[in-house]
This record gives sequence, C-alpha cells and structure tokens, in this order.
Amino acid sequence: MPAESNFQDVTSSTIRTRTMPQLSGGSEKPRKWIKRYRTETAASTASVLSTVTAFPLDSVKTRMQTYPYAGALDCVRVTYNSEGLRGFFRGVTAPLASVTLVRTISFSIYQRSKYVYSDWMKRHLGFCPLEHVNKNGAYPNLGTIACFGAAGATAGSGITFIACPFELTKLSAQVSVLMAKQKNADPQKQAIALSYHNKGTFKTLANIVKHRGFAGMYTGLNLHLLRDTLGTGIYFATYESSKQLLTTFSGKDAHKNPIAVLAAGALCGIVSWALIYPIDSVKSIYQRNALMYSKGQKVPVPKIQFFRRDMYRGLGVSMGRSAAVNAVFFSAFEFLKKRINAMKEFD
Repeated sequence: MPAESNFQDVTSSTIRTRTMPQLSGGSEKPRKWIKRYRTETAASTASVLSTVTAFPLDSVKTRMQTYPYAGALDCVRVTYNSEGLRGFFRGVTAPLASVTLVRTISFSIYQRSKYVYSDWMKRHLGFCPLEHVNKNGAYPNLGTIACFGAAGATAGSGITFIACPFELTKLSAQVSVLMAKQKNADPQKQAIALSYHNKGTFKTLANIVKHRGFAGMYTGLNLHLLRDTLGTGIYFATYESSKQLLTTFSGKDAHKNPIAVLAAGALCGIVSWALIYPIDSVKSIYQRNALMYSKGQKVPVPKIQFFRRDMYRGLGVSMGRSAAVNAVFFSAFEFLKKRINAMKEFD
C-alpha cells in the first residue's frame, strides 16, 4: 500500500512536471514578473483608480489656490457654468500618466529605503523599526517614525524631477481658461496667457517649451522639491504609524484589517496636506505667474507664509480630495498586493 501510494505520487508529479509548460502556455513568466514587482504593479493599478476618482476635487483645489472665489461651491458653480463637466477633468491626461509613474517609482524607492534605514538603525542603534512594527501589540515610537519619515523624504525628493513637468502641465491646463479671461495690462503677457487657452496636455507642454524653453518644464522645481520632500516624509510616517495604532487597537493583523488601511490612508493625506499646504500654494501661484513670462524673464517668487489666510485657500477641498484619493489608493494597493502575494507562480 505505501509503495503504491508513493508510485502514484511520483508518477503524477512527473506528469505534472512534463506537461506543465504546455498547460501554462508561457504564463509563468508574467506571473513571476508580477510577483517580483508586486509593489510596482499594485501601486500603478491603484494609482489609476484613485486619480480618476478624485481628479475633479484636485481641479477645484488648483483653481481656488490661483484665483479668488467665494468658496468651494462658488468655484464648482462657476467652473460648471463656464466649462461644463469637462472643465473638472481638464488636464487629467497628464496626472494619469505622471501620478501613476510617480507613485510607482515613489513606492519602489520607499520600500527599498525603509529597509536600508531600518538595517542601518539595527546595526548602529540596536533597534530595528521593521521588526518592532511587526510585533503584536506594538505602538509607534520615535525610531519607527524617523525610519518611515526618512524613507518617505527620500522617495519624495527622488520623484520630484519626474513629477515637476507633468504637474506644471496639469496646472496650466486647469487654469488656462481663467488665465485667458484675466485682463492683463501687459499685452505680451496677455498674448502668452491666451496661447494656453483650451489646449490639450501635449500641446500645453509644447507651448511651455515654446515660451520658456526646455528648462521651463522645471519651473518651480525648488518649491516642488521642498514640498515633496517634506510632504512625502510626513505622508508615509503618518500612514505607517496610524495603521500600526489602529491595528494594535483592533487586535487584528494589518492585512486582515481593511478599515485600518482605509482610515490610515485618508489620515495620511489630510495630515500631510495640512502641514505643507502654504508651500504648495506658493508653488502653484509661482508656476501660474511664470506661464505668462517669456524665456529669460525673471519671475518674482512669492513668500511662503504659514498661518496666513490666503495661503490656505482651497485647503478644505484639498484635504477632502487627498483623503478620498489615499483611502481608495491604499485600500486598492494593500488588496492587490495581498492577492499578488497569494498568487501561485505555476498552475
């Protein structure tokens, strides 16, 4: 009996081994690739979903930062009356491409950076943040916050050089109608403003290069770098810490607690934007102003002023948008990553 059983196991195993390439039809390579790059695959897919979902709120936020409105509802009303529903999705092509690319690279850098920083802290300080986080009942501490914040800041600074041209293009598309309507005392600036009116993503980018040169694609890079370095550090530190807290309070594993992921995703977006919003406002104003200048002309840089009311125009919309985007994003990201991890490499 045992011998017969062993023979059957070996035979069936041999048959499976010999016939598997024919059954899988070459699907094992894509599966191995997906499992190897599970972070990038999950991040890019979740990014597309979250970007489309909340883009109208991003459009309202940008308009309120760069032009005066009575409030968010007034901005929605004016935009709808003058541009229709299309106005809320103006410039969506650039962020669909850029945000997906930026998030994918950002998460890839972040994942690798947090392991590097955690290993360094373990060797030099005798404390491993990643081991601490994975302990049941553990709470965030200064070490874990520093590790995740530093990894986030590394990711934020790294993706700035990719994100800046895309974000500038998105901003110019979002405010192009408002720029064209605004009366300018300088005829040259008025003509430049009109040249951006109702252009698509790629024509807008070509227009920026035409008026500002290739370096014009990186208009506001310093402000962008400052915002993304600080903001992404706060973003990941808040997400990891709040997820750990909520998981500990609930007594469940993070992968089995979608509510913790949803809440942590929403919270990290709210906190990061609340703290860096004046920097983002100055960046948006500076980039909007720069669009009306030609190559070689000096563009005055607005001063970053915290706790000044006009620096926080559109903050409520931005926080709502960010909460929605990141709640959707992290829920989809964690779900997809879990499914990929459970995926078999072979049939």
